[in-house]
Amino acid sequence: MKMKRSIMFFIAATLFFLNAAAQNPIIRDQFTADPTARVFNGKMYLFPSHDIPAPEDFARKDWFCMRDYHVFSSENLTDWTDHGVIVTQEKVNWVDATTYSMWAPDCFEKDGKYYFYFPANIKAGSGRGFGIGVAVADKPEGPYTPQPEPIKGISGIDPVVFMDKDGQAYIYWSQGNIFVAKLKDNMLELDSEVKVIEDMPKQGLKEGPFVFERNGIYYMTYPHVENKIERLEYAISDNPMGPFKFTGVIMDESPTGCWTNHHSLVEYDGQWYLFYHHNDYSPDFDKNRSTRIDSLFFNADGTIQKVIPTLRGVGVTSAVKNIEIDRFSSKSSTGADIAFIDTTSKFNGWKSVLSSKNAWMSYNTVDFGKKKLKNVQVKAASQAGATVEIRLDKPDGILLAEVSIPKGNSLSITDAGVKKFQKGVHNLYIVLKDSNPVEIDWISFK
Repeated sequence: MKMKRSIMFFIAATLFFLNAAAQNPIIRDQFTADPTARVFNGKMYLFPSHDIPAPEDFARKDWFCMRDYHVFSSENLTDWTDHGVIVTQEKVNWVDATTYSMWAPDCFEKDGKYYFYFPANIKAGSGRGFGIGVAVADKPEGPYTPQPEPIKGISGIDPVVFMDKDGQAYIYWSQGNIFVAKLKDNMLELDSEVKVIEDMPKQGLKEGPFVFERNGIYYMTYPHVENKIERLEYAISDNPMGPFKFTGVIMDESPTGCWTNHHSLVEYDGQWYLFYHHNDYSPDFDKNRSTRIDSLFFNADGTIQKVIPTLRGVGVTSAVKNIEIDRFSSKSSTGADIAFIDTTSKFNGWKSVLSSKNAWMSYNTVDFGKKKLKNVQVKAASQAGATVEIRLDKPDGILLAEVSIPKGNSLSITDAGVKKFQKGVHNLYIVLKDSNPVEIDWISFK
């Protein structure tokens, strides 16, 4: 029996691992929004909220619906592991479980304990509106034990914690404005009066604060609706309680109209990253969102360079894994597009569609290693049959392989030999060499 349970656990862990990837979005089997990323013990941890389709007992089918939280981790930002549910609304005494309101969370470590902060609607009779609770664990993966009551003195959403160099912790949250207060050493109670962050933009919704310090500058970052949808902005200060001065935009409004964005900024192995969300898997309903990552850079004066969202995301992809070209880095101006593999089951992902001669897509930062790879597999379909070339570093670069895709309407795997192997890290280009349209799910080298 023990061996059987071990096998079942291994299978479950493997499934969690396989359903995450380097490309955007990074979590591939569920919706994940409002991503807070933290580095614990040399590993990146992701604490998002968890959008779900509205169940029958939830009245607002057009609204955000969240009942629990998962935690994910990665050592390379390419392979992500789902550690499962850490807090659920049915197991927190003070939460009104009919409201499915477990919105944007945070997690912070102090003295070997992990404090998970989360908002939710308070049960009738014990308060009104949103409270912010805390669950405590000995490991970032959990198990977490929720405190019996929310933090006294806070009414709002989107908690985030920052600890200054002197060891003083602060908690920030939003509710119309953005607020801040000091935390006691126990990380569970306020240790100051609540203060409104002043000198923020006066017009439009401001929420979702994320605060950090770099080179003596305190950064207040937040989503802001100036017109109809949110963009990510930031303000700076010389004090964690402000006042903060508006400084610039981190990411513009979604070009596809996703109403919300929510984010965190974190440094890992010497590189800064922006975690944010978009409605990739739910393009027609922006209350089901998915986590993305892109690299972020600072100017010499400490200002933040605007991040342009990508499908490629971050991290190095091994050539021997399935390389999903639809998460492209760039593409030709005509004849190259993407589409869902199955519009009735969008978590199956996307496919690349090349429809005109010499149309191409590129996928950057593929590691071919040092050992010679002799074959390539392409999962593709072409109604009339098509020929694609796999090249390195530019559309007319070194020809790695030429693959003849047979006639057929269903995606299937075709093998071809590698003509001129190149070791190391390269950018990959897929080029259509005739005028017969082709759909490509993935390619992989053996």
